[in-house]
Amino acid sequence: MQTGQSPHNPPPPIEPSGFFTGIKIRPVITGVVVDIVATIVLSMLYYFLFVAKEMTEKVVSEDSLAEYWSSSEGVMAGLVIGTLGTAIGGCYAALKAGSLEMKHGALVGVGSILTGIILQSAGHEGTGLDEWQMMIAYAAAIPAGALGGVLAEMLRGTVTNKPPTSGSWPGR
Repeated sequence: MQTGQSPHNPPPPIEPSGFFTGIKIRPVITGVVVDIVATIVLSMLYYFLFVAKEMTEKVVSEDSLAEYWSSSEGVMAGLVIGTLGTAIGGCYAALKAGSLEMKHGALVGVGSILTGIILQSAGHEGTGLDEWQMMIAYAAAIPAGALGGVLAEMLRGTVTNKPPTSGSWPGR
């Protein structure tokens, strides 16, 4: 029994916490920036390691690059690279936040969606992707960020050699 409570009074009711309770905005914003930078870097690495070798016979121009990224192989590679970048951003945000890792990672996914919508609406020509392709990319962003948060939670437990403080290990 806590001090100051009489044995005849019931304990105060348990109040549920809100969705945004405990969320730190700075790690989420930096996670979105890390997502963008990671996606750009991974796209450049992919291009130089895999695509540029195939295009050495052809003349490399802006048109040939746009043609590759709008092909089915380019769209699939872009989706995987963007999803991986969001997971990296979610992991970074979760590590910086130090608590509620999955929630911070998922909010990086939300920020990634909002950034994509803003950048797409600001562009004059758009991305060259069909609407269904954009919907798949948006649908993958939140789970990818949350997965980055889970990875951060597992990494934090492994680095300190003890289980994470916020709950049990994922999957157990």
